[in-house]
Amino acid sequence: MELPGSWREVLGAETEKPYFAELSAFVAAQRAEHEVFPPSGQEFAALEATPYEKVRVLVLGQDPYHDNGQAHGMSFSVLPGTRIPPSLRNIFKELQADLGVPAPDNGYLMHWAEQGVLLLNAVLTVRAHEANSHKAKGWEKFTDAVIKAVSDREEPVVFVLWGNYAKKKLPLIDTDRHVVVQGAHPSPLSARLFFGSRPFSQINAALEGFGGEPIDWQVPNLTKD
Repeated sequence: MELPGSWREVLGAETEKPYFAELSAFVAAQRAEHEVFPPSGQEFAALEATPYEKVRVLVLGQDPYHDNGQAHGMSFSVLPGTRIPPSLRNIFKELQADLGVPAPDNGYLMHWAEQGVLLLNAVLTVRAHEANSHKAKGWEKFTDAVIKAVSDREEPVVFVLWGNYAKKKLPLIDTDRHVVVQGAHPSPLSARLFFGSRPFSQINAALEGFGGEPIDWQVPNLTKD
């Protein structure tokens, strides 16, 4: 499990710590015995898609999708051709209500990542069909270090914390310099509280307040009309 270049400089020391060696060994053993998502080599896909110096928004998820063909290393995102999961469908519904952006025909969020939206999960691997099966094995320590590294940057960033699990990461963020957008999780269990929270207009207002460009949230359709 090798870090992408821009992140190696800020997190290289983290990967030298004993817990990371134990975590790597655990993931390798799990892959040898079970089906594990995302596929090998995609654990750091979010960091690959959004280099350290380009991060403008950090959206924190919890655990990768655990059904076949869903997880590819970016929180909430699924590969083209994969059915849009319920949480992401709710995100698209709120995006339409908030900014009038029509729901796309796919759940591939690379367009967001390329604009500086880091789609980070707190845990970066999962055993097939077993939610939270790689919880408390060391990933959380590593992703806490990612959050801290982004918070340590001079340029202000918008941190998006949906749900109680994500909100617990607030102490890792310098709230004097960065903006935090908090709300209910978009999963069907808490969607009624998520709907109407208007996170996307909040994020874009904060970015414009920093003197930056807003995010173009329109995920490109894969099929032509």
